[in-house]
Amino acid sequence: MSSSSFLPSRSTAEWQALDASHYIHPFTDHAALGRKGTRVISRAEGVYLYDSDGRQILDGMSGLWCVNLGYGRRELADAAYRQLLELPYYNSFFQVAHPPAIELSRLLAEVTPPQFKHVFFTGSGSEANDTVVRSVRRYWELMGQPQRTVIISRTNAYHGSTMAGASLGGMAPMHAQGGLPIPGIVHIRQPYWYAEGGDLSPEEFGRVAARALEEKILEIGPERIAAFIGEPIQGAGGVIIPPATYWPEIQKIVDRFGILLIADEVICGFGRTGEWFGSQYFGIKPDLMPIAKGMSSGYLPIGGVMIADRVAEVLTEKGGEFAHGFTYSGHPAACAVACATINILRNEGIVERVRDDIGPYLQGRWRELADHPLVGEARMVGMIGALELTADKARRQRFAEQGEVGTLCRDACISNGLVMRAVRDTMIVAPPLVMTRAHVDELIDKARKALDATLQEGRKLGKI
Repeated sequence: MSSSSFLPSRSTAEWQALDASHYIHPFTDHAALGRKGTRVISRAEGVYLYDSDGRQILDGMSGLWCVNLGYGRRELADAAYRQLLELPYYNSFFQVAHPPAIELSRLLAEVTPPQFKHVFFTGSGSEANDTVVRSVRRYWELMGQPQRTVIISRTNAYHGSTMAGASLGGMAPMHAQGGLPIPGIVHIRQPYWYAEGGDLSPEEFGRVAARALEEKILEIGPERIAAFIGEPIQGAGGVIIPPATYWPEIQKIVDRFGILLIADEVICGFGRTGEWFGSQYFGIKPDLMPIAKGMSSGYLPIGGVMIADRVAEVLTEKGGEFAHGFTYSGHPAACAVACATINILRNEGIVERVRDDIGPYLQGRWRELADHPLVGEARMVGMIGALELTADKARRQRFAEQGEVGTLCRDACISNGLVMRAVRDTMIVAPPLVMTRAHVDELIDKARKALDATLQEGRKLGKI
């Protein structure tokens, strides 16, 4: 039975049949889904999900990297309710604003790095990255260098699924559909030591991977390069944590060539790394910073781009009208929830707790899983981590058919009451920042049971 009083009461089979008949899901093989049937999540509380059959599942992914404060925070629901009664919607076009968007702008200027005093609001991280492309190219036009249009990104990066966002991303399956990437976006290698480091130490590999940026700049011509974009930690690509040498070298290169640096903080922002933003964790100084997800703890859709003063001054003072925007830019209710979210993060010291307490505890327990026969590496920063499943721990060897063992493990996790995501044969987590130590112990216990079940099933099927 549904817990939502405004919805009809239906059985799981009825929900699944309606879903199969009408609902086209994102990133889904619908033929496979039709054979298996949708998992219907009907409610949630704290760090737990409950499906339509009443099964409790520990959410190791914070929804989709976003429910940092956990489910059922009444302060966030109340903020939305009050705002919907007072001013449910108005736009920000035509020289108009409203208090929630103005107040959120102020709060963001306080919690982001000091070079940021301006924000452009969007409805999502994908829209934020579309805005990045428009903003960067407009900036260089106004600077009298319109030939600077090329944006350099990375292979296996994820920056959204809109035309511009998917082009910025470096995922081959996305580029294979719809004529992507759009012109003026190119890609370099990723800083993925476990898969690509070979015999180099992580430190050596970090410098080598960063130098790929300089090589690409020189290949194309520095006078044509507008910006470099990167996630501080590649999330959807498999929680790829770059070696410590990588980002300092990237910063030196962008500074040397005078190009803009974009840190995509959609996943890393708002406490995930134990700092407010991933760029602070790695000590870099971006010029633009796409944000979303944790800004409202996922309770309402909202995103934005933080724009450093030196860029904002050009866009606002030299450019006349910036012909870009969205109907829901700065939506009042979404802004109200985001304000409430930031206030909770500050008032409850959640970012500091991730840095000093629950994050280190989770990291220590997570690394215990490295002793499992299937695990080649257990890595984590803050509360975002990955397990590399491997056929040979010593040689960091992949399985013959990539993704099959990861899928087995993902399904074993669900059977054990845990959401962990599989990226090929890498298992990833980004649990709510409000977890307790008991929740962490439960997550590790369920993950180990899932690994044991994967090893047993994989051997039986001849996959391991």
